[in-house]
Amino acid sequence: MATPQKPSQIARTLLGKAFPPSSADKIFTEKVLHRPLSLHPTNEASPLTTPDARTLRQQSRQRRTLLRASKNKRKTPKPKPLSAKEIRTLGVYKMPAQARKYAIYEPLHQMWIGYMQELIAGQVPVTPAVVAKFVSAEFVGAQLEVVRCRCVSRVGIKGIVLKDSKFVFDIITRSDEIKHVPKEHAVFRFEIPPPERPGEGTAQARKLVFELHGSQFEHRSTDRANKKFKQHNLDDL
Repeated sequence: MATPQKPSQIARTLLGKAFPPSSADKIFTEKVLHRPLSLHPTNEASPLTTPDARTLRQQSRQRRTLLRASKNKRKTPKPKPLSAKEIRTLGVYKMPAQARKYAIYEPLHQMWIGYMQELIAGQVPVTPAVVAKFVSAEFVGAQLEVVRCRCVSRVGIKGIVLKDSKFVFDIITRSDEIKHVPKEHAVFRFEIPPPERPGEGTAQARKLVFELHGSQFEHRSTDRANKKFKQHNLDDL
């Protein structure tokens, strides 16, 4: 007497319609029988999908852990800048002896002249708007000369600027000496040849001469770009 098929073996009936009996039995035994079938209820309001209090606590702890980890990742400390002592110890700004040659920086000066001529853009005589551009310009490569200073021994120093820090110009002279000239209480002079125009000889072109008051120029080049300068009384030198 044949035993009736259980309702759970409806897959055997469906396989018997598509395959021969021997193949259907083999497929059912090897691939269907005793295999778990995961079913997900479609009703979201079902009690099976509603988490219990324990699950809610676990989910809350996981969310807090992830939020804390993301905050710690954003608060990763940035590397601290080097102190003045560390800079001196490491010799960050120390220039090797073979690089202390005036001739090495003459091409840099010529590049600086072209850079300043682009700022002038042929506006001769120079307008106040062009002078305002000079304030935020880069002076590394400029040829500066100290024309007035409270320290008389610094008057006459002339050379190409190698470094423009907040309070000091580092200048290399034609005698291959590096001078550290403070900006305070000093007036610097620099010249810019005007751009050559067709039909004018070099003899007719007069250099544009400017004076820079160092006491009003005590800012880093990066800070001068967005700074608005105001007129101040000039100190007696």
